[in-house]
Amino acid sequence: MPLLFPLVVAALLFAIGVYGVLARRNAVLVLMGVELMLNAVNLNLVAFDAWHRDALHSGQVLTLFTITIAAAEIGLGLAIVLLLFRSRRQIDVDAVRDLADRDAADREPADRELADGEPADREPAERAGAAEAGR
Repeated sequence: MPLLFPLVVAALLFAIGVYGVLARRNAVLVLMGVELMLNAVNLNLVAFDAWHRDALHSGQVLTLFTITIAAAEIGLGLAIVLLLFRSRRQIDVDAVRDLADRDAADREPADRELADGEPADREPAERAGAAEAGR
């Protein structure tokens, strides 16, 4: 069998996995996309191992390591998804922003209220007038 066939299948699997990671908002579907990408890499490793006719079968050994790492990644990823679902009742990747690094301009109004010590619904001009009146 020519080397081109498994490489084309692996490229298609990897492309589907990249689409799954970039376009989906559900965390479980993102994890499935990552698994598709890892399986494409495994297919490439085995195809090149068979093509080179390596006596040590290093491609197959690396594939076993990749499968082990993928299993650990899925176990940890599903544990995080379950924790998010229990606390938020959703697993939408875009809705979870607690771990995001936010600038001062990106903070929500409630965060600004805590930082400024004033209610967030007041306009900046009203805040300036209130500050001058307090002097």
